[in-house]
Amino acid sequence: MAPLFLDPGVFNRRVALEAPVVVPDGAGGGETQWQEVRELSVRIEPLAVASRERFDQREATVTHRVLMRANDHVARGMALRVGGRRLAILSVHDPDESGRYLVCRCEEER
Repeated sequence: MAPLFLDPGVFNRRVALEAPVVVPDGAGGGETQWQEVRELSVRIEPLAVASRERFDQREATVTHRVLMRANDHVARGMALRVGGRRLAILSVHDPDESGRYLVCRCEEER
């Protein structure tokens, strides 16, 4: 397979990579909060919108593909904060197995 070529100019959005941290709530349980790990330059591509009815209300699920330079910090279960939106990372893979780029499939949290 030929290596993937991406113009560095495609990474035109700055986002915050966040990791979930469980903070004790004082009653024996915990609350998940998000802690910023680092900032990344990425390309965000909306993929699909799926809607369904739940409890007599319409819900929409928006999925995105996020491309970035490879790094060791990004993992499934983390999130990307884009302004006031949070994109939950569902999967991470190296598109051409060259170790240069990562592609994340993300779902927008509402």
